Amino acid sequence: MIRVCVAGVTGWTGRPVAAAVEAASDLELVAGVSRSDSASYRSVAEALAAVSVDVLVDFTHAAVVRGNVFAALERGVNVVVGSSGLSAADYEEIDALARKRHVGVIAAGNFSLTAALLLRSAVDAARHLEAWEVIDYASAGKADAPSGTARELAERLDGVRPPALGVPIDEILGAREARGASVAGTQVHSVRLPSFVVSTEIVFAAEGERLTIRHDAGETPAPYVSGTLLAIRAAPERVGLIRGLDQLLG
Repeated sequence: MIRVCVAGVTGWTGRPVAAAVEAASDLELVAGVSRSDSASYRSVAEALAAVSVDVLVDFTHAAVVRGNVFAALERGVNVVVGSSGLSAADYEEIDALARKRHVGVIAAGNFSLTAALLLRSAVDAARHLEAWEVIDYASAGKADAPSGTARELAERLDGVRPPALGVPIDEILGAREARGASVAGTQVHSVRLPSFVVSTEIVFAAEGERLTIRHDAGETPAPYVSGTLLAIRAAPERVGLIRGLDQLLG
C-alpha cells in the first residue's frame, strides 16, 4: 500500500486525484494539504511531520511548489509534481537532492496522456525539422508564464538540437519582446486570455511546408487523474528526477 499526501487537495486537480487515490486498492490517502479547508493540514511540512507518507503529490501553485518539494525530499518522501513554476535550475537541485535521499521525483507539465504524446511526437519531429516555435495558451488569471507544459516541451527539445532562426533575436529591429521569450533555446509565446484552460502548440517549419502539433486541455481535470496515479505508483521505484509523463509510457 502506497501512502499518499495530496497538496492542493481541494483544488481543481487535487480534489479528483485525492478521490481516485481513495478509490484505488493499492493506494491510501493519509493526508491532504489546503489552506482553505479546516479538515486538511495547512502546510506540507505540517502534514509530513504528522503522518507517514510514501508519496507527496503537489498540485498547488507556482509560488509554493518549490518549498513543498524540498520539504518532502528532506524527509525522504517521493514526490509527484503537477504544479508549474519550477525552472531548469530548480529541477537540477531537485534531482541532486532526490538522489542524495534515494527517492524518486516525477514531474510533468501535464499529466494527460495526449499531452505526453505531444511531447513524444515533438521530440521525434525535431530530429527531422530544424525550425520551430511554441505558442502557450492559458487562462487570463494564470500568473506564471510559460506554462509548465510549454517549458517542459522547450527543455526537452533542447536535448535534440537548437532550433534554426532566420534572424537572431539580438539582431531584431524594433521590440525584441515581440519574438517571445527564449526558453531553453526555443522561442515561446505565452497568450493569456479568458476561455482558455491550457493549450500548447508547436509549429515546425521547413522550406514550403509546416507541421503543427497542438494539445488542448478541456474544462475538467479528468484527463490528468490516470496519469497522476501512474506517476504515484512509479515514484517509489525510482531514484532521482524524471521529467515528463511520456517517460513512463511503454
